[in-house]
Amino acid sequence: MAALTILKRVAQEIVSEAITIAVRLFIVAWDLLLTFINHALPQRPVGRVVPKGHPGYNGRWPQYVAPGEGDSRSSCPGLNAMANHGILPRDGRNIRFTELNAAIREVYNFAPTFCFLVPKHAADMLARNYWTDRFDLADLDAHNCIEHDASVVRHDTYHEHDQSKISQQLVDELLKSATGPRGALTYADLSRVMGKRRVAAKKTNPKYSFTLFQKLFASWNCSTLIKILGGDPQDLGVILREERLPDGWEPSFRRPMGLTFLEHVATVVPLEFGIKEEVDGSLAAARVDP
Repeated sequence: MAALTILKRVAQEIVSEAITIAVRLFIVAWDLLLTFINHALPQRPVGRVVPKGHPGYNGRWPQYVAPGEGDSRSSCPGLNAMANHGILPRDGRNIRFTELNAAIREVYNFAPTFCFLVPKHAADMLARNYWTDRFDLADLDAHNCIEHDASVVRHDTYHEHDQSKISQQLVDELLKSATGPRGALTYADLSRVMGKRRVAAKKTNPKYSFTLFQKLFASWNCSTLIKILGGDPQDLGVILREERLPDGWEPSFRRPMGLTFLEHVATVVPLEFGIKEEVDGSLAAARVDP
């Protein structure tokens, strides 16, 4: 009887792992196909990036309402902005993971592959079922779920447990670092700011943790400041300081299938490897002051 139980358990684990591998291979193939379609078809016209009939079409966003007492918010300005505009539930609660998938796709023009995998990752990290379960935005701030140390817009959890709180100081430092045309952020600016933040976080946070996955995820998030949000300092100031989508704003990425993993990696990898503090020894040498 015990042997049969063991065999069943092994068989279940093998089947589960096989399904996971099959899904990942499918996502890779799907992403490659979407990337090809993106470059085969014309871009969406300016003012028509958000689909007609959806919130944000032609830059017209639903009414902004700042969160009130009891509302749930997260460390992600983009998700909070959707709740503040009523695209997600305004209280930020009881959201279906599948609902988040559709909202991200329509508002920010990410590819379906991204819109599936990121909420699926969050569901897995929270030990919930992507297809049937729900979450509050604050749930996503379980440490190292989507929240991570050395953020460029939030203080570390060690210093600020409530990750919905915007750090105006960090946002100001980020925007003041811009050196591009008309004050726009560049990828070199982001690499520079991220490097300084990692050193500062490691020096002041005795529980600092930052795995390779978290580093790449952080670079992914920062890259969207340009790739999706456009890098314009005025727009970014509104989005990051108020968590509001400005009138007339739309995603800067206009390809019809949305931003794929493959297309985003082309900016994420150089962004991460452009952080000099990761190779010049300054990050390795950083220590919390006794």
